[in-house]
Amino acid sequence: MTDAEQRLWWHVRRKRLGGVQFYRQKPLGRYIVDFYAPAAQLVVELDGSQHMTPEGLRADGLRDAALGRMGLRVMRFDDREVLLETEAVVGAIWRVLMTRLG
Repeated sequence: MTDAEQRLWWHVRRKRLGGVQFYRQKPLGRYIVDFYAPAAQLVVELDGSQHMTPEGLRADGLRDAALGRMGLRVMRFDDREVLLETEAVVGAIWRVLMTRLG
């Protein structure tokens, strides 16, 4: 795991975030997602700099569309954001969880 993945994993593992189970490096269809909360049908992806290239952005768009067709909501954060604004990222995930879980 990257430093950003380790930091976010600490916050979401063991049902620490609202009692919701998250899995990491979870296969979904033909993809492996960074974090997945099945109860909320939520995928959280952390993006390094390779995702900011035109090719990376195009691939991510196709991936997000495919996951969306599976009924999943995809949230993306860049690694730097997770490392420097951890509480804001966790708060954003929390808000989506509460919306999706009612």
